[in-house]
Amino acid sequence: MAKQKYDYSSQAKLFKTLMHPARLAILDVLRSREACVCHLEAALGYRQAYISQQLMELRGNGIVESRRDGLNIFYRVCKPGVFSVLDTAREALGEELQTDWPDKLPACDCPHCSQEA
Repeated sequence: MAKQKYDYSSQAKLFKTLMHPARLAILDVLRSREACVCHLEAALGYRQAYISQQLMELRGNGIVESRRDGLNIFYRVCKPGVFSVLDTAREALGEELQTDWPDKLPACDCPHCSQEA
């Protein structure tokens, strides 16, 4: 009887998606709460188009999801188990999680910030 091979393609797809520094940074920001692109742009220093491109990849692979609130689109992680993968990688490398992202998120004109103000 032939031995059944395990399919590693979904795991490989996850790791391929996580193999980008900008996507890892976006996930760190989204770890604490949902954010719109304007927050991500200010917190990370990347251009809006670049962030949107990376979010499209994360969303296309089912790691983040979006919701619309008027003209703004907010992103959040829909598979929080991905943080275990990231935390394990940090631990293996002897790195610490940066936990001050919420403090770096600027106020803007989006409805989320307007409610907090």
